[in-house]
Amino acid sequence: MGAEGADGLVAEGLVKAYSGVTVLKSVDFRVAPGTVVGLVGENGAGKSTLSSVITGVVKPDGGRMTLDGADYAPSSPAEALRQGVALIHQETRLIQDLSVAENIFLGRVPQHAGRVDWGRMRQEAKSVMDSLGVDLDVRRPVRGLSMALQQEIEIAKALSRSPRYVVFDEPSASLGESETEHVLERIRTLRAGGAGVVYISHRLDEVRDVADEIVCLRDGSRVMSWSSGDVAKEAIINAMVGREFTYEHIPPQPSRDHTVLEVRGLGRRGAFEGIDFELRQGEVLGIAGLVGAGRTEVVRAIAGVDRPDEGEVILEGRRLPCTSPESAIRAGIVMVPEDRKGQGLNLDRTAEENLTLPWERRLTRWGLVTKKAIREVATSQGRRLDVRGNMTLPVKSMSGGNQQKILIGKWLVKDPKVLIVDEPTRGVDVGAKMAIYEIIRSLAAEGIAVIVVSSELEEVLGLSHRVLVMAGGRQRGILPRAEATPQRVIDLAFHSAATPQR
Repeated sequence: MGAEGADGLVAEGLVKAYSGVTVLKSVDFRVAPGTVVGLVGENGAGKSTLSSVITGVVKPDGGRMTLDGADYAPSSPAEALRQGVALIHQETRLIQDLSVAENIFLGRVPQHAGRVDWGRMRQEAKSVMDSLGVDLDVRRPVRGLSMALQQEIEIAKALSRSPRYVVFDEPSASLGESETEHVLERIRTLRAGGAGVVYISHRLDEVRDVADEIVCLRDGSRVMSWSSGDVAKEAIINAMVGREFTYEHIPPQPSRDHTVLEVRGLGRRGAFEGIDFELRQGEVLGIAGLVGAGRTEVVRAIAGVDRPDEGEVILEGRRLPCTSPESAIRAGIVMVPEDRKGQGLNLDRTAEENLTLPWERRLTRWGLVTKKAIREVATSQGRRLDVRGNMTLPVKSMSGGNQQKILIGKWLVKDPKVLIVDEPTRGVDVGAKMAIYEIIRSLAAEGIAVIVVSSELEEVLGLSHRVLVMAGGRQRGILPRAEATPQRVIDLAFHSAATPQR
């Protein structure tokens, strides 16, 4: 694999332990120049730890690494980057009040005659964004951009340094299919230029599409590898979970006749307009469309996060003010945001505390929140959602799947009338995905009306009774389940000739 005579980035017998728990167990790994290695495994399998060791984020407890034949032991990501090894994180690390261009060139701004060369910096930033297929004003601040666009900026930031080896850690988790294809095309370009790429993703179709080799980790050990991407998805899943695994979507139970939510002529300047739909009790409504179509902006307005400029939201016959999340929550509309670590969870608080934080006033006894009350609620929700892990530890110690269950569970403590879930399985493994799908189906069966926003078309189609398709900030159609084929949804998503709203 790879170019003749080139050693590549080689790891032998890597060991890493945290608090006595070994998370990498003598792992061998290699990526050669001009190749793409797909790295797969469930959450907790060791993928992110392996990528962190390779890119200098953490030091291994054992084993050794070489880079093109020379010893390689970076003490920091900056040192790894100086040696030509870049990491593109799943979570963005951008400075919100700096411009797109400033973020891309942070710490190495081009200068001329002792001053910042703004023209050159913006030109080069625009060039690298254009190479990713992203049309974005690089002078604007990062704050307010969607998670998907911020992820594109993170990718541009790393690629602007022309690294020899690049580790992509779940780069497409918040991207739609069109935007993901831009990333995969960039990976192909990097490979053609002689770079070695490690591609970590839970989206197995992407891995199979782009990888020259696939390596599977399970419980910190390398358990299987394939010499090409031409391998059945079921074989990869079985290696990941260590058992036969059936991956299928089960049609939801029929919804009820009672209309819970009406959205009439909803619009917000520069984001979306003309949104009209009804949502029935026990119904799952999927919202599909390309990144930038306005999906998240619409549900944020319904949930009171952003105030619409026109239209109305009616819950069980009563018009809501749409002035704040608190007013929406009191009425019975709750929203699970797409960024669970940045917006949804307090990572340093325990899982128990995260579950009960929004409801502390309602759980008080004589003005105090008792540990017993918190424990009772947490135990009930943990059992309801099959949370696996110690609920008394900080939530940051949990896997992505369990974190997502906690995030969903915190909004179910007081059963809502409408549950909005934005990217419900972002960054979780296949086992946790199926568990979350079952949670959504069971909530609908209980009579909760659910809105699901997802960049994964298979997910939207598999979960929903109906699918609302958006393009360019407008509603292009609502399809019943029988008519919501991938081709029909994609046709509607590309319906708008206008540039999608950013």
